[in-house]
Amino acid sequence: MSNFPNLKKPTHIIATLGGIGNAKYAPGTWGSLAALLLFIFISHQNINIEMLIIGITFYAVYISGIVSEDLIEKDHKAIVIDELAGMWIAAYPAIHYSSQNERVAFVVLAFILFRIFDITKPYPISYIDKNIKGGLGIVLDDVVAGFIAAAITIGLMSLIFG
Repeated sequence: MSNFPNLKKPTHIIATLGGIGNAKYAPGTWGSLAALLLFIFISHQNINIEMLIIGITFYAVYISGIVSEDLIEKDHKAIVIDELAGMWIAAYPAIHYSSQNERVAFVVLAFILFRIFDITKPYPISYIDKNIKGGLGIVLDDVVAGFIAAAITIGLMSLIFG
């Protein structure tokens, strides 16, 4: 057991998104930003993005569970693969908007809302964070934050763009 992820272990490299989670300040925000940029790139490829989001979410649960067993602090702030799953869920509806301006506005708003919900952890996110342990708990609170951010972003986009 250690206090910090070991970047010599492949699972720790993956869980920290290549070490991004080791950022001294705001690792979750940096992880979310990296996740968003990766989502934007991937969303322009000929890939079944829905299956990719589902797959990465389950993989994040698996990897987070393995890495948390190696660490004293189980939901260590350096584990940011959960931000990858949550941010992709928050940003996903953007691909259904027709104009570039709407897509950009959507992902910026979704990013801001996701970070607010991930940091402040309002109910039910706080309940999940406190009561569900292991890889599932590490990832599920971000998944729920992603769904809430996406839903609110869709509502706000309807008000702004009609």
